[in-house]
Amino acid sequence: MRAGKLDRVITIQAYTRTGTTPGGAPIMDWADLATVRAQIIQASTEEYQRAYGEGGNTAIIFRLRWLDGVTVEHRIAYDGKHLNIRETKEIGRRKGLELRCEEVRT
Repeated sequence: MRAGKLDRVITIQAYTRTGTTPGGAPIMDWADLATVRAQIIQASTEEYQRAYGEGGNTAIIFRLRWLDGVTVEHRIAYDGKHLNIRETKEIGRRKGLELRCEEVRT
């Protein structure tokens, strides 16, 4: 993986407890886990008709250096959008990580 190809900056976020209410209930929100450089392998947009109107999916595949602990429970913040991680794939023997992400718009 060449460093020159890692030309995007993405933030990996985790849904975590950020505090408590005065009543003691937990406050859950997305918090930044890591900000890393990545390469976009593929980006596609698909529009289609749904029962409630027109919808669309934006799918992006990111490639980045290995980062331990990234799962489909995390999400990506990139270019003002939030993308759900649908699949993670190890490249080599922990050399890199490929993240297949999807943003669902309504």
